[in-house]
Amino acid sequence: MIQPQTRLNVADNSGARELMCIRIIGTSNRRYAHIGDVIVAEGNPKGTRIFGAIARELRQLNFTKIVSLAPEVL
Repeated sequence: MIQPQTRLNVADNSGARELMCIRIIGTSNRRYAHIGDVIVAEGNPKGTRIFGAIARELRQLNFTKIVSLAPEVL
């Protein structure tokens, strides 16, 4: 579970090494985000490379830019 102030590793080459979750987007009574939730409302990554494998569900959710940059889709 991802809650506010959680530090996460970045999976693209934007230059950032880690990021911090500031607020959970959605309904006001939501306390946690889960793996697979969109953290930033913009679906395109800031960088031009993705490190590591990504889930196949991203293709079904129309994140085509991320799928095309990833080296492996699981």
